[in-house]
Amino acid sequence: MSATTVAVDAIGGEGGLSVTLPAVLSSLEANSDLSILLVGPEQEIAHRIRDAYDRSRLRLVDAIQYVDMDEAPSAALRFKKKSSMRIAIDLVHAGEADACVSAGNTGALMAISKFVLKTLDGIHRPAICGTLPRAEGQVHMMDLGANIACSASLLFQFGVMASIMVRYLDGIENPSVGLLNIGIEEIKGNETVKEAAELFRSSTLHYKGFVEGDAIFTGDTDIIVCDGFSGNVALKTSEGLAQMLTKITREVFTKNAYAKIAGKVASPALQSIFEHIDHRRYNGAVLLGLQGAVIKSHGSADTIAFAHAIDVARRVVNTNLIGHIGEELSQLNFVAIAN
Repeated sequence: MSATTVAVDAIGGEGGLSVTLPAVLSSLEANSDLSILLVGPEQEIAHRIRDAYDRSRLRLVDAIQYVDMDEAPSAALRFKKKSSMRIAIDLVHAGEADACVSAGNTGALMAISKFVLKTLDGIHRPAICGTLPRAEGQVHMMDLGANIACSASLLFQFGVMASIMVRYLDGIENPSVGLLNIGIEEIKGNETVKEAAELFRSSTLHYKGFVEGDAIFTGDTDIIVCDGFSGNVALKTSEGLAQMLTKITREVFTKNAYAKIAGKVASPALQSIFEHIDHRRYNGAVLLGLQGAVIKSHGSADTIAFAHAIDVARRVVNTNLIGHIGEELSQLNFVAIAN
């Protein structure tokens, strides 16, 4: 397997270097085929890690600007050309990096990536495809926040690209696709989802129809397609629910001596449950539709979560996912299908 080089936005996200730096070092230690271009304030980073790193696999790239989490995407695009986010994406465009990972401002990452890397032929807008835990296994959802309002053709594009991604990353030959709706009956929903359903039904995708919100966590559909508003709400809801359940469970099993004894007995089972619903294990969503690999990490990611996002980038590169999506869209004459 050839080496993979990932450009990391070192100061994007809420945690900044306190999160990205240890995540990068642990990822390098765990993957001998990985090299990283760490983009951020070079002197500060060098001071933090001193000489305790392999310069053949970790190179520091200086950046004098950063994109604020609440900065307008248009402002970041126009005025932050020397930001860590922009330079990391530029490295992908220049061919110096195979992928970019950032926990920074989602809107800015989307705008800069689209401007620098451009979209694949026939794709209207890139979107975020991520993974959520469910009772059995996991589910892929797209879009998770990049496009608040979506046309029917855009939703269909999401389904096509997500199907290709799941096939190559998860090895599911014919993944099933569902449209998120307020009911499973064909008469329910707005005109956009009804029109999108017609596009899915007339395609060769394994379309299973409308799915409701409970199917995100208890269903068996491999991919759920929705607009970015609904997807982001579902994502944040799942994270909040997991954190609440974890907090309540720990409180219950520590409130008195008897509860602590019961907690010790149940500890292996509880640990298994906590790991399954731990959103950090699912961090790292792919911006599909670009002519380059860009991975969005949660802005609030900790070291474990950010390291997982780096691993997603490595898998995307090693499977040549972006190349496969472009090739298959071309074979489908996707421009004609989408318009």
